[in-house]
Amino acid sequence: MSDHHSEPRRGERAGPAFTICFGEREVPAWPGESVAGALLAAGIRHWRNAEDGSPRGLFCGIGTCWECRLVIDGKPGQRACRTPARPGQVVRRQEGLE
Repeated sequence: MSDHHSEPRRGERAGPAFTICFGEREVPAWPGESVAGALLAAGIRHWRNAEDGSPRGLFCGIGTCWECRLVIDGKPGQRACRTPARPGQVVRRQEGLE
């Protein structure tokens, strides 16, 4: 039997890196990576402010808690853990429920 895989193996990338924009910062991302994954890899942990002003970021990582809400390409309330990173995306912090 052949050992061919349709998915990249650990440590392999599915394609060339690209960037997304978080505020004024260019953040590298890889095909197949979520916006949350790209932000975490870049050391960015504070993604939005809750209604009381407290900082929020990734909590559950599976789309259940909604703590990772961001404004992505002008749409508020997007879950960073469930949104695939795409070249040229514009991502910004969300203030409250926006």
